[in-house]
Amino acid sequence: MQFREALKTIQENSSTNRPTCRVLLVTGFTPLHLQTFLQAHLQRLLPTKQLVVSTRLYGDLAETLFGIESSTADMCAVALEWPDLDPRLGFRQLGGWGPREIADILVGAESRLVTIRESLAAVPSHVPLAFSLPTLALPPIFHTPSWQLSAAEIRLRNAVGELALRISEKPNIRFINAHSQQVAEPPAPIFDFKGELLAGLPYTSSHADRLGQLLAQILVPAQPKKGLITDLDDTLWAGIAGEIGPQSVSWDLASNTQLHGLYQQLLRALAEQGVLIGVASKNDPDIVEAAFRRNDILLPRDYVFPVEVHWNAKSESVAKILDTWNIDADSVVFVDDSSSEIAEVQAAHPGMECIRFDAQDYAGAHSLLYRLRDLFAKPTITEEDGMRRESLRTGGVFRAGAQQHGASYENFLREAESKITPDFNNAAANRRSLELVNKTNQFNLNGIRYTESEWHSKLSLPGSFSLMVSYRDKYGPLGVIATLVGQATDAALTVNTWVMSCRAFGRRIEHQCLKLLLERFPAPEILLEFAPTKRNGYLREFSESFLGQKPDGPFKLSRTVFLEKCPMLYHQVEMDHD
Repeated sequence: MQFREALKTIQENSSTNRPTCRVLLVTGFTPLHLQTFLQAHLQRLLPTKQLVVSTRLYGDLAETLFGIESSTADMCAVALEWPDLDPRLGFRQLGGWGPREIADILVGAESRLVTIRESLAAVPSHVPLAFSLPTLALPPIFHTPSWQLSAAEIRLRNAVGELALRISEKPNIRFINAHSQQVAEPPAPIFDFKGELLAGLPYTSSHADRLGQLLAQILVPAQPKKGLITDLDDTLWAGIAGEIGPQSVSWDLASNTQLHGLYQQLLRALAEQGVLIGVASKNDPDIVEAAFRRNDILLPRDYVFPVEVHWNAKSESVAKILDTWNIDADSVVFVDDSSSEIAEVQAAHPGMECIRFDAQDYAGAHSLLYRLRDLFAKPTITEEDGMRRESLRTGGVFRAGAQQHGASYENFLREAESKITPDFNNAAANRRSLELVNKTNQFNLNGIRYTESEWHSKLSLPGSFSLMVSYRDKYGPLGVIATLVGQATDAALTVNTWVMSCRAFGRRIEHQCLKLLLERFPAPEILLEFAPTKRNGYLREFSESFLGQKPDGPFKLSRTVFLEKCPMLYHQVEMDHD
């Protein structure tokens, strides 16, 4: 982004009608360009907010961090540079670069890092903080040549690393990887020596832009994709299994097909963090199963579900997989070696990200591995992530069992041995609740998304309540699959946030959620602040079963009507927290 473009982005999005998101930028240097680029990148990531990026006094980074607790900041970005540890580690203050001064600098820098660590420990847990460790080169103060690390420099860098290691235990503080630029593109110039000496502006415009973008992406992480659908021949493995046989396809270094082995290895890692992996291949099913039975396969067969292998169009296979997963195309990535297959799938599913696997383009394949990792990346992996793949399989068994019962669906639900665990007023401490709210579409009361600070503020309002619901049955656990938030008094009960995972559909969990609220609070009716979105048709249909018509906005549901129209619920309710 050019500086002029950043200014234009800020000006075009200045509006007093939008809710304000306040961001504190903490630096020890003059942050003018970084401040502008950070605000512009954040504005693009949060188009419905009015971004305000403010700074404090320069030169005392630790003192500013100590003040975050009493500030009104919704987010915080920190750019640490070497002079913040000792001014002599920069170019704007004279004081000596000899051996005695270096020894003193090391002691002072280590002490300063302890103070910074203490200030970071005091940052409230609901304030997301993006932290940039020093990106600039150290000045020429060491006795070794610039291409050789001295013991003093190693000690200094180790102290900074120790700070990051200690603070990384706080889930709201995340560190940027300033070296990620080198993977995707040639590194751009970083240091502006003239700007540093004349105005205290150490960054080139390109580096300020890049750093602002990284800080923004840490503060407002993209919603990770949920599933990946892959081709097999010349993608998951090298060779066409139907022509050379399942024992002759390869994915190893000895066969010069290591790219395919690395791809398999990455897909396995993604599956283990909860990403859904499916297969769409024009192939013979028996041959494919034989290939998956090989002892050296890096992506085991039970990590992949479903597997659509036949000679029909790839777009049909993709449609079946999306239906099985019950997720939208824009949450899925499709990978194939054929440009024509990619074009066909893209035309049928325009919201899907389609990527070509070209084993002859080594630079492109290298970038592909990082790109896939980024598309599915998440700050933390929850217990629910780990059980997603297996819950999808058990969900298939659940649906198959329901279809077999047909008219006796009530008997099927009665015999499912379902258990629901409600957890009231603990959503602020459970990051899964906010994750559900920000990624759920089909069963979402109004589609409103929240930053971590907004979520904390919402749950802190007088009279607020939250309800998280966990579910399991004889087919397996689903984990935390629903979140409801609102306000309650003896006379009134309002729900303004309600989401439920698509994995939980068809089990009457949504009915049990309302029943739990009516049992918890004495109000005669529930006001549900519904708003139609492009994707929450499932929730509209659920509401219609009580109202007699699909709602177009907020509506009230009386206790009497709910009890009259609620179907039989067979869940065993096990109270957790109260």
